Amino acid sequence: MKPSNMPFDSIMSKMADDFKQAGSRAHEASKIFLDNLETDLAQTPCEVIYQEDRVRLKHYKPKTRKYKTPLLVVYALINRETMLDLQPGRSVVQRFLDEGIDLYMIDWGYPKKKDRFQGFDDHINGYMDNIVDVIRNACGADKINLMGICMGGTFSVIYAALHPEKVQNLITTVTPTNFDTDKGLLHVWLKHMDADALVDAYGNLSSDLMNFGFLLLNPARLMIDKYVGFMSQMDKKQFVENFVRMEKWIFDSPDLPGEVFREFIKECYQANKLINNKMTVGGRLVDLQKITMPLLNIYAKYDHLVPPEACELLTRRIGSPDTRDICLDTGHIGIYVSSKSQKEFAPAIAAWLKERDHTNIRN
Repeated sequence: MKPSNMPFDSIMSKMADDFKQAGSRAHEASKIFLDNLETDLAQTPCEVIYQEDRVRLKHYKPKTRKYKTPLLVVYALINRETMLDLQPGRSVVQRFLDEGIDLYMIDWGYPKKKDRFQGFDDHINGYMDNIVDVIRNACGADKINLMGICMGGTFSVIYAALHPEKVQNLITTVTPTNFDTDKGLLHVWLKHMDADALVDAYGNLSSDLMNFGFLLLNPARLMIDKYVGFMSQMDKKQFVENFVRMEKWIFDSPDLPGEVFREFIKECYQANKLINNKMTVGGRLVDLQKITMPLLNIYAKYDHLVPPEACELLTRRIGSPDTRDICLDTGHIGIYVSSKSQKEFAPAIAAWLKERDHTNIRN
């Protein structure tokens, strides 16, 4: 038999080194886990200036206000707005404040069983419109700047079409508006989902069920790679703290009001009414041509939840001649928390708003 040329000595030496490094890493990790970890979310100071039912309005004041028009951020009803203030050094909220933006943000709270019947109209023409009026009155402004994220961006597009007289500039980030695509597995699944059966049986959609569904969209990366990566970095305290913050945010998920889920699936994912000017909310047609204010549309190239094909058509369907698309080389969450995106995302929005920061203060 021909002798093997395989370098067994080198292989065994490498394995021994790997075991030694793993032991050293585990020893350092044990000290980190037993120490006090800083893992609090949303540490930027704010004031709750308005509350209606479960919904709260947060106000973040910059040290020096440099923009005439306040900015309202509308997050999705899935997960929580604390994503924008996840950790020191990677906080979109803090970057906006550093730019001098007078910032407001909606906290949708945690829906209860009684909220299962609240749909698009309740959230957009109800809570959102009331909040916009609160901000306008507080600032003495006729209009506000409006920024929506994911489903909150869909809500913001609808709001801007129904209430254009109250919106100075519109910003959409990873916002689905065109649902006629099969680029994302989520779009494929939801086209065949029986939303009526789920809502009629359970009322609100469980956050645990939604989180499980999101994990199944990319199980190798979200359930294996992530924790393998953690094991290789668990001896670094800052990495551990940031990892825990992200896990806390992921699993701090409110249930989704049943009627919102029903409308989102049937009217958007299955009928694609919004981009085709066929959607009605509160008995009124959502006509995208009535969005005549400037629009900045930001989305992510590698977004597995809201692919670029679901976002990029919007700027061609609204009535405004002042539109801009920005596609960042990141994913759905990375657009807000990755180091590279942190340097691009908030500064790009601030610069775009600065160019359009016209006076609209009431006399």
